[in-house]
Amino acid sequence: MKNNKFLLGIISLVLMFMLSACASDSTVESDIESKNMDHKSMNMDNMEHSGSGEIPEGLKVEENPTYKVGSQANIKGSHMEGMEGAKATIVGAYATTAYVVSYTPTNGGEKVTNHKWVIQEEIKNAGSETLKPGTKITIEADHMEGMKGATGTIDSAEHTTVYMIDYTPTKGGEKVKNHRWVTESELSAK
Repeated sequence: MKNNKFLLGIISLVLMFMLSACASDSTVESDIESKNMDHKSMNMDNMEHSGSGEIPEGLKVEENPTYKVGSQANIKGSHMEGMEGAKATIVGAYATTAYVVSYTPTNGGEKVTNHKWVIQEEIKNAGSETLKPGTKITIEADHMEGMKGATGTIDSAEHTTVYMIDYTPTKGGEKVKNHRWVTESELSAK
């Protein structure tokens, strides 16, 4: 009987250690997940939310944009936290080709994939023809830290009107001024 109680006590201790180990693994996984989320947020923090308002050389003003300069629109795009659902004030409208690109930052950061948007006039020696997916490029835009001068690849292309906008993020924070770029399909009538 004494041996059974002793054995039961040992089994109980082993089970408690196993359960606490599982809880620790869960906490570790949760911590890792949390750090990964912070890392993703950190990548967004490197994005230049506001810009100078300068436009690249050769970029043509859209003469008849759907959203006129000074008008407002709803943002449907979500390439930055707090962007989707925010109200945009149109600062500029331009006719160009917008590209989704993947690139390796010049500052040694992790590879950025499917970045929206780099326009024709922000690609070194792009010429006037639309670049095909898979084309190797050098980026002249500086939307994010380590972007200017980075080598990358075209993922997709879309001939469209791109807009420079001002907006206040839906999650609060400072007003974003002269954000480059949102495409026509990422806006809707107010």
